Amino acid sequence: MSSASKGNSKNRRSRGSAEGKNNAQSSGRSGPSAALLEAKRRAMKKGANSPKNDIVRDVYAAMHEWKDSTKKDTAVIWDEKMLNHKALWDEGYPECPNRLSSVIERCTSLGLLSRCISLSPREATKEEILSLHSKSHLEKLASTAGCEDADLLEKLSSHYDAIYLHPTTYEASLLAAGSAIELVNSILDRKVQNGMAIIRPPGHHAMKSEYCGYCFLNNVALGALHALNHPSKSVSRVLIVDWDVHHGQATQQMFYKDPRVLYFSIHRYEYGQFWPNLAESDFEYVGEGKGRGFNMNIPLNKTGMGNQDYFAIFRQVLMPVAYEFQPDLVLVSAGYDAAIGCPEGEMEVTPAFYAHLVASLSCLAGGKIGVVLEGGYCLKSLAEGASLTLRALLGDPCPLVESLGEPSQSILETIGYVKEVHAPFWASLSQSRCKSMEGVKLPDKKIPKDLPGSGVGQPVYETRNCYPVQPEELRKALDARLDSLIIGTKLTFPKERVCMVYDDRMLKHKNLRDPCHPERPDRLSACLNRIQEYGLYDRCFQLQGRSATDEELLLCHTESYIEWVKRSSVMERKEMIRQEEDLQSIYIHPDSFESASVAAGSVLEVIDAVLNDNSLRGVCAVRPPGHHAESDEACGFCFFNNAALAASYAVKVHGLKRILLVDWDVHHGNGTQHIFESEPRVLYVSLHRYDNGSFFPSSKDANYSVVGEGLGRGFNVNIPWNKRGVGDSEYLTAFQHVILPIAYEYAPELVIISAGFDAAVGDPLGGCKVTPEGYAHMASWLSTLANGKIVIILEGGYNITSTSLSFVACTKALLGDPLPVLNVATPCQPHAWQSIQNVIKAQQPYWSCLQEFTVKESAYSVGASEADKELECSVGSSAEQSDAPVVELELGVARDGGASAAEEEACGAVGGDEACGYSSKSLASFLQMEGLGEAYAVVPLTDCPHLTEVADVPKDGIDCRAPCEQCLSCEENWVCLTCYVVLCGRYIKEHMMFHGLETNHPLTLGISDLSVWCYGCEAYIDNPVLYDAKNSVHCSKFGYDIPHGLNHMKN
Repeated sequence: MSSASKGNSKNRRSRGSAEGKNNAQSSGRSGPSAALLEAKRRAMKKGANSPKNDIVRDVYAAMHEWKDSTKKDTAVIWDEKMLNHKALWDEGYPECPNRLSSVIERCTSLGLLSRCISLSPREATKEEILSLHSKSHLEKLASTAGCEDADLLEKLSSHYDAIYLHPTTYEASLLAAGSAIELVNSILDRKVQNGMAIIRPPGHHAMKSEYCGYCFLNNVALGALHALNHPSKSVSRVLIVDWDVHHGQATQQMFYKDPRVLYFSIHRYEYGQFWPNLAESDFEYVGEGKGRGFNMNIPLNKTGMGNQDYFAIFRQVLMPVAYEFQPDLVLVSAGYDAAIGCPEGEMEVTPAFYAHLVASLSCLAGGKIGVVLEGGYCLKSLAEGASLTLRALLGDPCPLVESLGEPSQSILETIGYVKEVHAPFWASLSQSRCKSMEGVKLPDKKIPKDLPGSGVGQPVYETRNCYPVQPEELRKALDARLDSLIIGTKLTFPKERVCMVYDDRMLKHKNLRDPCHPERPDRLSACLNRIQEYGLYDRCFQLQGRSATDEELLLCHTESYIEWVKRSSVMERKEMIRQEEDLQSIYIHPDSFESASVAAGSVLEVIDAVLNDNSLRGVCAVRPPGHHAESDEACGFCFFNNAALAASYAVKVHGLKRILLVDWDVHHGNGTQHIFESEPRVLYVSLHRYDNGSFFPSSKDANYSVVGEGLGRGFNVNIPWNKRGVGDSEYLTAFQHVILPIAYEYAPELVIISAGFDAAVGDPLGGCKVTPEGYAHMASWLSTLANGKIVIILEGGYNITSTSLSFVACTKALLGDPLPVLNVATPCQPHAWQSIQNVIKAQQPYWSCLQEFTVKESAYSVGASEADKELECSVGSSAEQSDAPVVELELGVARDGGASAAEEEACGAVGGDEACGYSSKSLASFLQMEGLGEAYAVVPLTDCPHLTEVADVPKDGIDCRAPCEQCLSCEENWVCLTCYVVLCGRYIKEHMMFHGLETNHPLTLGISDLSVWCYGCEAYIDNPVLYDAKNSVHCSKFGYDIPHGLNHMKN
């Protein structure tokens, strides 16, 4: 969008003085080369001649299907008979009946069980068990049923690692497995939304033909296989997340070659020193055959890992991969032995944080998630963690957790290795690989042979006193710490889940000269109509709108400016027109002050409702928008800054100290940023189109380098997009890598969203592709913060269909409806990923969560030497596996970041007049300017942040006749300016493009015309740094240096 789309922001401050500088300078630049224009011509001709697809994708299909979808009940399943299973010869055995009873008692005391659908437990059938376990395995277990000979049972138990047998073990195991299957059945039969199987004995260590680690039948594995074979045929991909502190080696083994199951395990490993002491528990074991890439191990190599470490794993690895995998069902092997107080785990995860983990997973698979109890041996943290997990499944707000700090270097090292070995299989990990680990050889690890459980050595296992016991003093200290955490966790919340405000007076403000102006009353009335159409009006607590008082407006605006807006109601028409022409980006109506005042006051009414605990959350259907409004000047359709007033009101009236204000309007909220640029009590985060400073409001203040001033440094986070066409994938990546980590470290007391929907698909001003369901996921991610206190305020959005559906989508998300699947199989575009990396670097001095791991000496080699320097572990074939082709995983990953013709068309206009939200004449002009006229006028950038990546030209120079090193083509080759490999371009087989993505080498030189393309900036670059490489190619082609008249690049 050009700056003319909203007018020029004629700020009377120095901050806007450079807005038009780039355009003014660019007019004197030379045009693109003839070779480049010919390449573009061939590409356009190729597109014109491609076969037409008569099937047009409905970009709103997911919203139409979601219309009647609301959250169903949560199920719980358990059986008192499971309490009978116990160790007859050792009363202190950690896997004891009290584990189950303590969870049930805590869930009951919190009133959770009465809110759930209680499923009838059943025993697993022989056929179901034999689908994974051997016949001998089942028969051996059955033979112990009713056996009263304790000595015999103990002797049998001693042949298995960490196992005891009881006369009722067989019955309890059948009930546990059957209950897990029954839970899966109920979810897939749509009887319930989600649920929890509170069962024992646990299952994830139970192998095909061997009992192990307290486990006899693999409950989760049986449930997963049952889902894949379910009569509904609705499940083709299952995600199993195993957060038990012990590696679920048996679940891994059962699906190691199966691409239908993505097994993700986070477990204590300590370089093989921790049980089950297996090499296959390490990160290199990625699966076999078609299952390669679908087994992900996150080994924890030290104790004391806490919330921040698990959060880093989820945000950097699990959630990006899970969204790429797009499961139809999520199953959680929920062990709570990584929680504070567990003697086996010795980790530091707080019970409340498990609610945040399960809330993240609930965004997947349409909310179809089953949680199955595994381990956990501190009864207090087990009971609290499991009950708060069930509470999250019920849709209750996530409890507040303390600020998350810097992840440990140990976990960052592990994450780096995981990304390295899985990069060939997952586009999201290939893109985000740790740069400092490039070229680092995978570590050689050594695991002692004779540790119990390694399968070698001792034929008989201990059956008594074979578990860790905490010293009494430590146990009491941990118990007191848990009591403090439990008492300090607020679990109450308002009866009303979402309040809503709307007022007809906001419709009065309109453009008298241009009824088709994009910011028109229809935007608001369409949102209300859509809310009613989707049945949400009656589900929300309706508030009465009100006008803001002068005292309230003065929280952010000057007295003289407020008086100026008031005067608009009595201005002569000629004066109105003069003011409009002076400001350019606004229009004035006699009722502008009333509408703007009601918009601001209505937002404050919602803030009161949420902070006074009358409602948990709120949505504000208001206009005119506000985030461009400065303290003393109207700008960009905005008069009063509604979101800024809301934040200031929360600080000064309600006494809040930390407010997160996320602005996802496609335009930078210049007014909001300036109002809070020195204020640490408001963390402002903006995602917006920037286009290197040329997109409205056309100010360098919107760049990533602007981080705030004074005490506010680090509390201003700009995420600028330098190209049109960004969509769900880019926003997902920004949230996972920047926004959520910073937000969890900031630990806000309230979240406010400046919710402009002009980055939505089809918007005539934004030119982006965010879907309504994409906005729903973003709202849901943010709702896990601040004990669920979140307020959404409508800003921009000028495609009426996209805006109204997106507003509905966010409202449904806040109401707790299961989210539609988000299609993000296409990876984040390189230019957007570069912007995200720039943001991370700019914010690293202020946020410890953004620190990166720097490879010095791998701790793996240290851990190995401590284990046993003479014995090498049996490492799998991960070295060979790393060469596996990316495609074989049916994930729909696009080979190119570019949009399809259908998507580009959708980006411009969708659904006729209703979708357009703008006059056909002006929209046509916009599309001509944006999509056709300027798209092929290539002007290289004179500067680029990646020029430091340019390496010296090899001594032998660059051979312009060298073929592509991968396909031997000589038609259109490029040379990488970092490693000087020669590969073919995008019109041949795209080997250079893939090289850039895989290695993060950003700059490449075209041998045909000496043009330099930057994958990071998505732009052509012309800078003196590039002269040597260009001259080397020129000498190779023509035998002499670049002529004097053409070597301006040298100077």
